[in-house]
Amino acid sequence: MRHPMHRRRFLHTTGAGMAALSTFSLWAADNPPHRRLRVAVMGLGRGYDHVRALLELPGVEIAWLCDVDSRRIDRAAEAVEKQTRARLQGHKDVRKILEDKNLDALFIAAPNFWHTPATVMACAAGKHVYVEKPGSGTAQESQLIVAAARKYGRLVQMGNQRRSFPGIIEGMARLREGAIGRVITARCWYTNSRGSIGRGQPAPVPAWLDYELWQGPVPERPYKDNLVHYNWHWMWHWGNGELGNNGVHYLDLARWGLGVDAPRQVACTGGRYHFHDDQETPDTGVVTYDFGSSYATWEWSSCHPRPTEKFGLVHFYGDKGSMIFEGAGYRVLDLKGVEIGKGSGPATDKLHMGNFLDAIRGEAKLTSDIAEAQKSALLCHLGNIAWRVGRTLRYDAAAARIVDDAAAMKLWQREYRPGWAPTV
Repeated sequence: MRHPMHRRRFLHTTGAGMAALSTFSLWAADNPPHRRLRVAVMGLGRGYDHVRALLELPGVEIAWLCDVDSRRIDRAAEAVEKQTRARLQGHKDVRKILEDKNLDALFIAAPNFWHTPATVMACAAGKHVYVEKPGSGTAQESQLIVAAARKYGRLVQMGNQRRSFPGIIEGMARLREGAIGRVITARCWYTNSRGSIGRGQPAPVPAWLDYELWQGPVPERPYKDNLVHYNWHWMWHWGNGELGNNGVHYLDLARWGLGVDAPRQVACTGGRYHFHDDQETPDTGVVTYDFGSSYATWEWSSCHPRPTEKFGLVHFYGDKGSMIFEGAGYRVLDLKGVEIGKGSGPATDKLHMGNFLDAIRGEAKLTSDIAEAQKSALLCHLGNIAWRVGRTLRYDAAAARIVDDAAAMKLWQREYRPGWAPTV
């Protein structure tokens, strides 16, 4: 009979565990003044969480706050001032902030369509970048953002934060060591109870919003009252649907556990079933990825929480058992479903952001370098393209293109406003 391995013993007897503990302790330790880093935060919705995490990390100075919504700048500035007694500089245009020659890094939490253009600009300006998922709004951008990091020699980390969670790292190490034998399949789920976004109406742009700058890189469209700050996710002109919003986290774990890079076939079915409104992206569906030697699925139900079912983040199935990742840890089950091992650990943004900052200091390696992260983002882009053309895609990883499907390849990239196309 196999006995569960105690988490503490496992962490101290594997390289992965030691790496996790090392990363955790690096950001927790004080850094001398000469290692202090000056950073800016762009997009103060999700970026407000960045601000709060950065305030708790040593050796960091938040030098700039950036948002096209003046209310958000004020809220974040008040939070910083309350803790540091320093009133921060704020600006709505990231291009002005990037002129600061003493800025070390930019944290980007603006909408998806800003991720790659802002990262390219920041890298060209000599800044390191922490960019929220998915990091790219199109498959082409998933190539451009990596090219920019390499051309300018900058560190770019994506916000798939579970890559820095010790319990997840430990579980992936056990998976690699054969805890469930040969890993064959990964299944992922996401559920929510989102309501209708309604039918947007033309309206005056609010005084607190620079709508032209909010649109930034994308072609202009008239302002509607149901677009800013969140519902853009569900319209193809701006967003990537639930796949790019949440699927990237789950599929990143699936790809990591399976040890694969790119699929050979992708299919996606589903639709907008729950409400008749402005949403263009599916609220319910399933996307499947054939990697040749293994297979992955991600199923989502954005408007129904499915309370009768219990899901983990990702379930892996091998020829000797199963492994379930949930929260910040994992459980190992044998072929009869009996639990034979488990592990967990801390789960905060500070772990992932701290890893990024220590990598800038030369004290750690990135846990989610942009090249690795964009392999997962590409899965989302391919899934969306498959849904939009309504057929299975064949993908040639060596050529980095969809095979024999001109209509699908038209969705590989996007149109930009004049003067805004990211170039590397």
